[in-house]
Amino acid sequence: MDEALLRSLTPSVLAVLVRRGADFAAAEDAVQDALVEAVRVWPDDPPRDPKGWLVTVAWRRFLDARRADAARRRREDLVEDEPGPGPAPGVDDTLQLYFLCAHPSLTPASAVALTLRAVGGLTTRQIAEAYLVPEATMAQRISRAKRTVSAVRLDRPGDVATVLRVLYLVFNEGYSGDVDLAAEAIRLTRQLAAQVDHPEVAGLLALMLLHHARRTTRTAPDGGLVPLAEQDRARWDTASIAEGVRILQGALARDRLGEFQAQAAVAALHADAPTAEETDWVQIVEWYDELVRLTDSPVVRLNRAVAVGEADGPHAGLAALAALDDSLPRHTAVAAYLHERAGDRETAARLYAEAARKAPNLAERDHLTRRAARLNAGR
Repeated sequence: MDEALLRSLTPSVLAVLVRRGADFAAAEDAVQDALVEAVRVWPDDPPRDPKGWLVTVAWRRFLDARRADAARRRREDLVEDEPGPGPAPGVDDTLQLYFLCAHPSLTPASAVALTLRAVGGLTTRQIAEAYLVPEATMAQRISRAKRTVSAVRLDRPGDVATVLRVLYLVFNEGYSGDVDLAAEAIRLTRQLAAQVDHPEVAGLLALMLLHHARRTTRTAPDGGLVPLAEQDRARWDTASIAEGVRILQGALARDRLGEFQAQAAVAALHADAPTAEETDWVQIVEWYDELVRLTDSPVVRLNRAVAVGEADGPHAGLAALAALDDSLPRHTAVAAYLHERAGDRETAARLYAEAARKAPNLAERDHLTRRAARLNAGR
C-alpha cells in the first residue's frame, strides 16, 4: 500500500467533495472512510485511477451519512452529482483548500489548526506540540473549528497570512518530524509565490529552500542526528541555496520586513559560511533581535540565546537563557550545550540526560543520550 500516494490525494478528494456541496466536517469523515477502504481493497485490486476511485467512494460514504442524518429530501439532487466512471480531472486543488480552510469565520489560530489536521495530515499531538499547548486543548480547538465551518459555505477564502502560517508549520513537521511533508510544502509555496506578489510569501519560500538544501546532511547513515556544525557542507544543495538567497534578496529589497524574511536571513547566513567557525554569529544575533521584535516568540528567544552564546561566549548565552521559562521545549538541551561550551562537563552531562528524557522523537533522544554518555566517559 502506497501511503504517500494516499496522503497526496487526500486534499484533492476533500476539495472535490466540498465543491460538490458537502460540508467540511462530513466531507472529511467521508474521505477518511474512503482511505480506510482503500487500505483494505487496493493491495488485492489496485484501481487504474486512484483519485477517481477515492472520489467515488468518498462521495457515496457522504451520501450514506446524509441519509442516516435524515437528509433524504436532498438525496436525489446529490445523487445526480455523483462522479461518473472514468478518470478524475487532473486538477491540483490543495492550495485552494488551504485558503478555504482559512475561512474568515475562524480565528487565525483555529484556521491553522484545522488545516494542519484536515489537509496537512498532521496529528493533533503534532499540532499541539507546534503550538506549545496540551493535546486536549488542541483537540477542542480543532473540534470547534469543524463545527464552525460546518455551518457556513466555504466560498470565502481566508487571508494569505494564515495560509503562510499553515505552510510554515507543515514544512517544519515534514522537515523534522514523523511525516515527510517538506517537499509538498515547498511545492505549494512555489504555487502561492506565483499567484501572490508579497515579500513574506517570497521570504517563506526562501526559508524553505535554504533549510531543505541541507536536509540530506542532517542525519547519519544510522539515522542519528548530525548537528549543523558537524554537517558536511560540501553535500549541501548549492543550487537551492543560490535560489533561496536570490529570492530572499529580492524580498528584502522591498523594505517590508516580516518574520519569514528574517528567519530566511538567519538561514542564509548559516548557508553562506564555508565552515561552522566562520559563521557570522554577530549578524545572526541582530536578525534574532528583529525576530523578537516581530514575534516576541519564546522559541525565537531560545534560539537567540544559542546565537548569543556563540557570538559573545557561553556565559552570555546562559544569561540570556536564564530569562526564559525552563519548561520551553528544548530549553534543557540548550542549557546542556551552553554548559558544555563553558567547560562545565558534569552539569552538561546531567542536563543532556534530562533533555533526552524529554525529547519529542527517538532520533533526538538518541542524539542527546550519546552526548551525555560522551561527557560522562571523559570525566
